[in-house]
Amino acid sequence: MALFLVLILLATIGARWGWLRSFFGDVLAVAWVYLVFKTFVAARVLPVGLAALGVGLAVELGQFLASAWHLHISNRALRIVLGSTADWWDVLAYVIGFAAVLAIEALREALRAVRPTASAPRSSTPSR
Repeated sequence: MALFLVLILLATIGARWGWLRSFFGDVLAVAWVYLVFKTFVAARVLPVGLAALGVGLAVELGQFLASAWHLHISNRALRIVLGSTADWWDVLAYVIGFAAVLAIEALREALRAVRPTASAPRSSTPSR
């Protein structure tokens, strides 16, 4: 939920923040899509991460095709969410977001592996 709020702030208030809004927003967008997918799909990290990256790349392809075919999204909110200009920097940001998801999930898994497990309850009778 916090990530979604950060994305909303970047899309609205952050319009004057240039690089932070555009590039970092795209990095976070892939992570957000990943988290949404993981909420509904019980799958391994890599397939879900690739699906989230695919969504970002599909948006970028849509921007490119809209530009090539001279289409214009009239809805302002949709234009903010989807963007209006295809850019290779956006593709790089999506890939960085995908890599960040993989790295964070690997770190979480490593921390989970070293965390001590709860020991079995001890019996109340002393052993001899």
